[in-house]
Amino acid sequence: KSMGKEQYLVPYLMSSHPGSTLNDAIELALCLKRDKYAPEQVQDYYPTPGTASTVMYYTGIDPLTMKSVYVVTDYHEKQLQRALLQYNRPENADLVREALIKAGREELIGFGEDCLVRPAGAGIGNNRGARGGQTKKSGDGRAHVNGASRGKPQGANSQKKSAGGAQKPRSEKPTYKKGWAKPKKAGNKKKK
Repeated sequence: KSMGKEQYLVPYLMSSHPGSTLNDAIELALCLKRDKYAPEQVQDYYPTPGTASTVMYYTGIDPLTMKSVYVVTDYHEKQLQRALLQYNRPENADLVREALIKAGREELIGFGEDCLVRPAGAGIGNNRGARGGQTKKSGDGRAHVNGASRGKPQGANSQKKSAGGAQKPRSEKPTYKKGWAKPKKAGNKKKK
């Protein structure tokens, strides 16, 4: 602050850490929802040499207590745990539902305040946003949570629809940004 610069804290969340079960991921998702936090950065656990976590990953034993710990080794279960930590993303809705059903927590699928995801086929935007708002799609094709846009904006490279609804073909000639070098045509060599 004394230098006039803004500083931010960005939580670093890791899914599928040794000892973390599907129920633990659900409880963390509920905590994130309660605190109205939607993490952008979530990483799956992968072993790193020389750490206690790696010992737990390979042996299934906590080296500090010598007790057995649960270790996620199935890729699909890793996907389920990660999806739970980002439950508010529409692309994770199916995995979140699957995880909740697998864990016997179907009460978290629905339209209630405490639900993490809407039922399948409940319309556009099956998830609730981090602030408890509903995800909607606007006319430009992007998902919106409480007015904040999510997803890919329609850019210059996307196909545009004309007034009749048909898609216009993309231009065959590539466009170049100002200052970019254009590729040289073959056969235009200078003769000496």
